[in-house]
Amino acid sequence: METIRNLYEVAIGMLMSLRNTIVVTDVIDILIIAFIIYRVLSFMRKTSSSSIMKGIIFVVAVAWISNMLNMAVLSFLMRQVLQMGIIVLIILFQPEIRKMFERMGTSKFNIMFIKRSRYENIEAGIVGAATASTNMAKSNTGAIIVFEREVGLNDYAVSGTNIDAKASSELIQNIFFHNSPLHDGALIIRDGRLLAAACMLPLSNNINLSRDLGMRHRAGVGISERSDAVVLIVSEQTGTISIAVDGMLKRHLTGDTVEKLLRKELITAGNIKPEKGEEQKKSKKNKKKENN
Repeated sequence: METIRNLYEVAIGMLMSLRNTIVVTDVIDILIIAFIIYRVLSFMRKTSSSSIMKGIIFVVAVAWISNMLNMAVLSFLMRQVLQMGIIVLIILFQPEIRKMFERMGTSKFNIMFIKRSRYENIEAGIVGAATASTNMAKSNTGAIIVFEREVGLNDYAVSGTNIDAKASSELIQNIFFHNSPLHDGALIIRDGRLLAAACMLPLSNNINLSRDLGMRHRAGVGISERSDAVVLIVSEQTGTISIAVDGMLKRHLTGDTVEKLLRKELITAGNIKPEKGEEQKKSKKNKKKENN
Protein backbone atom coordinates (compact mmCIF):
# COMPACT_ATOMS: atom_id res chain seq x y z
CA MET A 1 0.00 0.00 0.00
CA GLU A 2 2.86 2.33 0.80
CA THR A 3 4.39 1.74 -2.64
CA ILE A 4 1.09 2.48 -4.40
CA ARG A 5 0.70 5.63 -2.34
CA ASN A 6 4.23 6.78 -3.26
CA LEU A 7 3.54 6.15 -6.98
CA TYR A 8 0.31 8.10 -6.71
CA GLU A 9 2.08 11.04 -5.09
CA VAL A 10 4.80 10.97 -7.78
CA ALA A 11 2.18 10.96 -10.54
CA ILE A 12 0.29 13.84 -8.96
CA GLY A 13 3.52 15.77 -8.59
CA MET A 14 4.40 15.28 -12.26
CA LEU A 15 0.94 16.42 -13.36
CA MET A 16 1.18 19.51 -11.16
CA SER A 17 4.61 20.37 -12.57
CA LEU A 18 3.34 19.93 -16.13
CA ARG A 19 0.37 22.15 -15.35
CA ASN A 20 2.72 24.88 -14.23
CA THR A 21 4.98 24.60 -17.30
CA ILE A 22 2.43 23.99 -20.10
CA VAL A 23 0.46 27.04 -21.19
CA VAL A 24 -2.50 27.37 -23.54
CA THR A 25 -0.31 28.27 -26.52
CA ASP A 26 1.59 24.97 -26.10
CA VAL A 27 -1.66 23.01 -26.36
CA ILE A 28 -2.71 25.01 -29.43
CA ASP A 29 0.73 24.44 -30.97
CA ILE A 30 0.48 20.67 -30.46
CA LEU A 31 -3.04 20.54 -31.90
CA ILE A 32 -2.03 22.50 -35.01
CA ILE A 33 0.98 20.26 -35.67
CA ALA A 34 -1.15 17.13 -35.14
CA PHE A 35 -3.78 18.47 -37.56
CA ILE A 36 -1.15 19.28 -40.22
CA ILE A 37 0.40 15.81 -39.93
CA TYR A 38 -3.04 14.20 -40.15
CA ARG A 39 -4.01 16.21 -43.23
CA VAL A 40 -0.71 15.49 -44.98
CA LEU A 41 -0.94 11.75 -44.29
CA SER A 42 -4.60 11.56 -45.36
CA PHE A 43 -3.80 13.54 -48.53
CA MET A 44 -0.87 11.29 -49.40
CA ARG A 45 -2.97 8.19 -48.76
CA LYS A 46 -5.44 9.27 -51.48
CA THR A 47 -2.73 9.73 -54.09
CA SER A 48 -0.15 7.55 -55.79
CA SER A 49 2.51 9.17 -53.56
CA SER A 50 1.82 6.74 -50.73
CA SER A 51 4.41 4.31 -52.15
CA ILE A 52 7.00 7.12 -52.22
CA MET A 53 6.19 7.93 -48.60
CA LYS A 54 6.85 4.32 -47.68
CA GLY A 55 10.23 4.56 -49.37
CA ILE A 56 11.08 7.74 -47.42
CA ILE A 57 10.06 6.09 -44.14
CA PHE A 58 12.28 3.13 -45.04
CA VAL A 59 15.28 5.43 -45.68
CA VAL A 60 14.73 7.23 -42.34
CA ALA A 61 14.49 3.88 -40.54
CA VAL A 62 17.75 2.68 -42.14
CA ALA A 63 19.47 5.92 -41.13
CA TRP A 64 18.28 5.55 -37.53
CA ILE A 65 19.33 1.89 -37.30
CA SER A 66 22.76 2.54 -38.86
CA ASN A 67 23.35 5.34 -36.36
CA MET A 68 22.29 3.13 -33.45
CA LEU A 69 24.61 0.31 -34.56
CA ASN A 70 27.53 2.69 -35.27
CA MET A 71 27.78 1.74 -38.96
CA ALA A 72 30.08 4.55 -40.00
CA VAL A 73 29.88 4.32 -43.81
CA LEU A 74 26.15 3.62 -44.05
CA SER A 75 25.38 6.25 -41.42
CA PHE A 76 27.43 8.84 -43.35
CA LEU A 77 25.62 8.05 -46.61
CA MET A 78 22.21 8.24 -44.94
CA ARG A 79 23.07 11.62 -43.40
CA GLN A 80 24.00 12.99 -46.83
CA VAL A 81 20.71 11.71 -48.27
CA LEU A 82 18.64 13.21 -45.46
CA GLN A 83 20.40 16.58 -45.75
CA MET A 84 19.15 16.84 -49.33
CA GLY A 85 15.75 15.54 -48.28
CA ILE A 86 13.87 18.84 -48.59
CA ILE A 87 14.98 19.38 -52.19
CA VAL A 88 14.22 15.75 -53.07
CA LEU A 89 10.76 16.00 -51.48
CA ILE A 90 9.96 19.16 -53.47
CA ILE A 91 10.98 17.42 -56.70
CA LEU A 92 9.13 14.17 -55.96
CA PHE A 93 5.94 15.72 -54.62
CA GLN A 94 5.76 18.77 -56.89
CA PRO A 95 2.27 17.93 -58.30
CA GLU A 96 0.91 16.99 -54.86
CA ILE A 97 2.37 20.12 -53.20
CA ARG A 98 0.83 22.32 -55.89
CA LYS A 99 -2.53 20.61 -55.48
CA MET A 100 -2.37 20.99 -51.70
CA PHE A 101 -1.63 24.72 -51.87
CA GLU A 102 -4.37 25.21 -54.46
CA ARG A 103 -6.87 23.63 -52.09
CA MET A 104 -5.56 25.69 -49.19
CA GLY A 105 -5.88 28.86 -51.24
CA THR A 106 -9.51 28.25 -52.14
CA SER A 107 -11.58 29.51 -49.24
CA LYS A 108 -14.70 27.60 -48.33
CA PHE A 109 -16.15 30.48 -46.37
CA ASN A 110 -17.90 31.67 -49.54
CA ILE A 111 -20.29 28.76 -49.07
CA MET A 112 -22.27 31.04 -46.72
CA PHE A 113 -22.89 33.44 -49.59
CA ILE A 114 -23.98 30.93 -52.26
CA LYS A 115 -26.99 32.21 -54.16
CA ARG A 116 -30.06 30.24 -55.01
CA SER A 117 -29.28 30.45 -58.74
CA ARG A 118 -26.00 28.57 -58.26
CA TYR A 119 -27.77 25.63 -56.65
CA GLU A 120 -30.32 25.55 -59.46
CA ASN A 121 -27.54 25.63 -62.09
CA ILE A 122 -25.58 22.84 -60.39
CA GLU A 123 -28.73 20.74 -60.05
CA ALA A 124 -29.55 21.29 -63.73
CA GLY A 125 -25.98 20.44 -64.71
CA ILE A 126 -26.09 17.18 -62.75
CA VAL A 127 -29.41 16.11 -64.29
CA GLY A 128 -28.31 17.12 -67.79
CA ALA A 129 -24.95 15.34 -67.56
CA ALA A 130 -26.48 12.18 -66.06
CA THR A 131 -29.19 12.02 -68.74
CA ALA A 132 -26.73 12.76 -71.55
CA SER A 133 -24.24 10.14 -70.32
CA THR A 134 -26.98 7.49 -70.19
CA ASN A 135 -28.07 8.26 -73.77
CA MET A 136 -24.48 8.42 -75.04
CA ALA A 137 -23.66 5.11 -73.36
CA LYS A 138 -26.46 3.43 -75.35
CA SER A 139 -24.98 4.70 -78.64
CA ASN A 140 -21.33 4.16 -77.61
CA THR A 141 -20.58 7.87 -77.89
CA GLY A 142 -17.37 8.73 -76.08
CA ALA A 143 -17.44 11.69 -73.71
CA ILE A 144 -15.52 13.26 -70.85
CA ILE A 145 -17.25 15.86 -68.66
CA VAL A 146 -15.28 17.69 -65.95
CA PHE A 147 -17.13 19.36 -63.06
CA GLU A 148 -15.02 22.13 -61.54
CA ARG A 149 -15.16 22.53 -57.75
CA GLU A 150 -12.88 24.64 -55.54
CA VAL A 151 -9.70 24.37 -57.64
CA GLY A 152 -10.01 26.50 -60.77
CA LEU A 153 -9.57 24.88 -64.21
CA ASN A 154 -8.94 28.01 -66.28
CA ASP A 155 -5.56 26.68 -67.44
CA TYR A 156 -7.34 23.79 -69.13
CA ALA A 157 -10.43 25.74 -70.24
CA VAL A 158 -8.35 28.13 -72.37
CA SER A 159 -7.11 25.16 -74.42
CA GLY A 160 -10.66 24.58 -75.70
CA THR A 161 -13.56 26.59 -77.08
CA ASN A 162 -15.49 28.92 -74.78
CA ILE A 163 -19.23 28.13 -74.54
CA ASP A 164 -20.81 29.72 -71.45
CA ALA A 165 -24.26 28.16 -71.78
CA LYS A 166 -26.84 26.49 -69.58
CA ALA A 167 -26.35 22.76 -69.19
CA SER A 168 -28.86 20.53 -70.93
CA SER A 169 -28.69 16.92 -71.99
CA GLU A 170 -29.41 17.84 -75.63
CA LEU A 171 -26.57 20.37 -75.81
CA ILE A 172 -24.10 18.01 -74.12
CA GLN A 173 -25.00 15.22 -76.55
CA ASN A 174 -24.59 17.57 -79.52
CA ILE A 175 -21.13 18.57 -78.29
CA PHE A 176 -19.95 14.95 -78.16
CA PHE A 177 -21.73 13.88 -81.36
CA HIS A 178 -19.18 12.10 -83.55
CA ASN A 179 -19.29 14.63 -86.41
CA SER A 180 -19.22 17.64 -84.08
CA PRO A 181 -16.04 19.77 -84.22
CA LEU A 182 -16.02 19.87 -80.39
CA HIS A 183 -16.42 16.15 -79.68
CA ASP A 184 -12.69 15.44 -79.40
CA GLY A 185 -11.73 16.75 -75.94
CA ALA A 186 -13.23 17.44 -72.53
CA LEU A 187 -16.24 19.51 -71.56
CA ILE A 188 -15.69 21.64 -68.44
CA ILE A 189 -18.69 22.62 -66.31
CA ARG A 190 -18.45 25.41 -63.74
CA ASP A 191 -21.30 25.93 -61.24
CA GLY A 192 -23.63 23.94 -63.46
CA ARG A 193 -22.93 25.97 -66.62
CA LEU A 194 -21.00 24.75 -69.64
CA LEU A 195 -17.70 26.65 -69.56
CA ALA A 196 -15.64 25.26 -72.44
CA ALA A 197 -15.46 22.24 -74.76
CA ALA A 198 -12.72 20.40 -76.66
CA CYS A 199 -10.31 21.05 -73.77
CA MET A 200 -6.98 19.27 -73.42
CA LEU A 201 -6.37 17.45 -70.11
CA PRO A 202 -3.21 15.96 -68.56
CA LEU A 203 -2.85 12.18 -68.60
CA SER A 204 -2.42 10.16 -65.43
CA ASN A 205 0.95 8.56 -64.70
CA ASN A 206 -0.58 5.99 -62.36
CA ILE A 207 0.88 2.62 -63.37
CA ASN A 208 -1.82 0.79 -61.42
CA LEU A 209 -4.55 1.76 -63.86
CA SER A 210 -5.96 -1.07 -65.95
CA ARG A 211 -4.41 -1.50 -69.38
CA ASP A 212 -7.90 -1.72 -70.83
CA LEU A 213 -8.43 1.98 -70.16
CA GLY A 214 -7.89 4.33 -73.07
CA MET A 215 -6.67 7.92 -73.31
CA ARG A 216 -10.08 9.33 -72.35
CA HIS A 217 -10.09 7.51 -69.00
CA ARG A 218 -6.44 8.33 -68.31
CA ALA A 219 -7.13 12.00 -68.98
CA GLY A 220 -10.13 11.89 -66.62
CA VAL A 221 -8.08 10.31 -63.85
CA GLY A 222 -5.21 12.72 -64.57
CA ILE A 223 -7.26 15.89 -64.05
CA SER A 224 -8.83 14.39 -60.90
CA GLU A 225 -5.31 13.81 -59.53
CA ARG A 226 -4.24 17.40 -60.19
CA SER A 227 -7.41 19.05 -58.90
CA ASP A 228 -10.54 18.34 -56.88
CA ALA A 229 -12.67 18.05 -60.03
CA VAL A 230 -15.30 15.36 -60.52
CA VAL A 231 -14.97 13.72 -63.94
CA LEU A 232 -17.72 11.84 -65.79
CA ILE A 233 -16.46 9.53 -68.55
CA VAL A 234 -18.35 7.53 -71.20
CA SER A 235 -16.38 4.84 -73.02
CA GLU A 236 -16.58 4.86 -76.80
CA GLN A 237 -15.59 1.18 -77.04
CA THR A 238 -17.83 -0.39 -74.40
CA GLY A 239 -20.39 2.31 -73.59
CA THR A 240 -19.67 2.03 -69.86
CA ILE A 241 -19.99 5.07 -67.60
CA SER A 242 -17.27 5.94 -65.05
CA ILE A 243 -16.59 8.70 -62.53
CA ALA A 244 -13.11 9.80 -61.39
CA VAL A 245 -12.55 11.63 -58.08
CA ASP A 246 -9.18 12.21 -56.37
CA GLY A 247 -7.45 9.83 -58.76
CA MET A 248 -9.90 6.99 -58.02
CA LEU A 249 -12.03 5.59 -60.85
CA LYS A 250 -15.49 4.07 -60.35
CA ARG A 251 -16.62 2.09 -63.39
CA HIS A 252 -19.73 0.40 -64.80
CA LEU A 253 -22.20 2.88 -63.34
CA THR A 254 -25.89 3.21 -64.15
CA GLY A 255 -27.66 6.49 -64.86
CA ASP A 256 -29.26 6.61 -61.40
CA THR A 257 -25.93 5.87 -59.72
CA VAL A 258 -24.22 8.61 -61.74
CA GLU A 259 -26.80 11.17 -60.62
CA LYS A 260 -26.49 10.13 -56.97
CA LEU A 261 -22.67 10.26 -57.03
CA LEU A 262 -22.64 13.67 -58.71
CA ARG A 263 -25.06 15.05 -56.13
CA LYS A 264 -22.96 13.61 -53.34
CA GLU A 265 -19.71 15.13 -54.64
CA LEU A 266 -21.01 18.46 -55.97
CA ILE A 267 -23.84 19.34 -53.59
CA THR A 268 -23.56 17.34 -50.37
CA ALA A 269 -19.75 17.38 -50.11
CA GLY A 270 -19.68 21.10 -50.93
CA ASN A 271 -22.38 21.94 -48.36
CA ILE A 272 -24.45 23.51 -51.12
CA LYS A 273 -28.03 23.68 -49.94
CA PRO A 274 -31.16 25.02 -51.59
CA GLU A 275 -33.43 27.54 -49.96
CA LYS A 276 -36.45 26.30 -48.05
CA GLY A 277 -38.73 26.95 -51.02
CA GLU A 278 -36.54 24.78 -53.23
CA GLU A 279 -36.54 21.96 -50.70
CA GLN A 280 -40.34 22.04 -50.54
CA LYS A 281 -40.63 21.97 -54.34
CA LYS A 282 -38.21 19.06 -54.54
CA SER A 283 -40.07 17.08 -51.85
CA LYS A 284 -43.37 17.64 -53.70
CA LYS A 285 -41.84 16.39 -56.95
CA ASN A 286 -40.54 13.27 -55.21
CA LYS A 287 -43.98 12.59 -53.71
CA LYS A 288 -45.61 12.93 -57.15
CA LYS A 289 -43.11 10.46 -58.61
CA GLU A 290 -43.83 7.97 -55.83
CA ASN A 291 -47.60 8.32 -56.32
CA ASN A 292 -47.29 7.80 -60.05
